[in-house]
Amino acid sequence: MAAARVMVSASNTLTASLLSKGPLRRPNSFTLSFKNGTAQKRRIFTCSAIYNPQVQAKEEGQPETLDYRVFFTDNSGRKISPWHDIPLHLGDGVFNFVVEIPKESSAKMEVATDEQHTPIKQDTKKGKLRYYPYNINWNYGLLPQTWEDPSFANSEVEGAFGDNDPVDVVEIGENRGKIGQVLKVKPLAALAMIDEGELDWKIVAISLDDPRASLVNDVDDVEKHFPGTLTAIRDWFRDYKIPDGKPANRFALGNKPANKDYALKVITETNESWAKLVKRSIAAGELSLV
Repeated sequence: MAAARVMVSASNTLTASLLSKGPLRRPNSFTLSFKNGTAQKRRIFTCSAIYNPQVQAKEEGQPETLDYRVFFTDNSGRKISPWHDIPLHLGDGVFNFVVEIPKESSAKMEVATDEQHTPIKQDTKKGKLRYYPYNINWNYGLLPQTWEDPSFANSEVEGAFGDNDPVDVVEIGENRGKIGQVLKVKPLAALAMIDEGELDWKIVAISLDDPRASLVNDVDDVEKHFPGTLTAIRDWFRDYKIPDGKPANRFALGNKPANKDYALKVITETNESWAKLVKRSIAAGELSLV
C-alpha cells in the first residue's frame, strides 16, 4: 500500500523567489537583498531574482494516477519551474529545498525534468506508477538550480558521471513536509552514492524550523544529536532496489558521509553546472529549460 496521499492545497503559499520573465535565464554575479528598506548587493552565484512570497503549488489530476502533477505558479497565475525558477541561495549558508517525497511515504515522486515547467509527478516504470518497497523515513527532494552533469567525470568519486538530475536532499527534521513545500535548510553532510555507475549525491540537511536545527552544524553534530541517522540514510539508499532484484547501490568517499564543507563544495559545483545548462553552454538533450 502507498502511504497516505499528500494533498497540495491550491492556496498553499510558499516562500520563494522568481527569476526574470525572459525565456533564457542568465546567471548573474549578484542578487538583491533588502534590509531596512534598502537594497544591497550580495555576491553569490545565482540568477537575478525578484523576491515574491506568493508562489503556490497546485495539483492537477488525482494523486497516484499517471496524470497527476504538482505545478508551481506565481501570484499572477503564471506557471514557473521549481527546478529553474526557485533560487538556490538564501545567504548565510542557507538554501531552498523543494520537497518531492514527504517522510513516511512510499510513492516515488520527482520533478519531471523533461516536461515544460518541470512539475512534480509520480515516477513510472513500464507505464506503471513506482513506489519504494517501504516508506522513506525523511523528507526527500531537490536543491533548485543544481544539476549533476552526465558529461562530467568526477575524479574524486571513482570517475563517475552525474545522473542528469538536480541534487537530492535528505532532510532529517522531525516535521513531515508536503509535496511542493519549499523549506529553508542548512547542509550538514554529503553521501556520494553510485547508482548503476552514475553519481547521485545525497545532501543531508535540516530545516531551519526544526527544534534541533541550532544544535547541528556539521556531520559530527548529526551523529551526536541524531544518533544512527547517517548510517540509516546510507543503508536505506543502499538497499532500496534490492527487493526489485537489482544490486545494492554503492557509496564512494570511503563509504562515509563527507562533512559540511564538502557538501557546500558539491552544491557550488552543481550550481555552476546548472548555470552552464541554462546558458546552453551544454546540450540540454530532453531536459526542459522552461
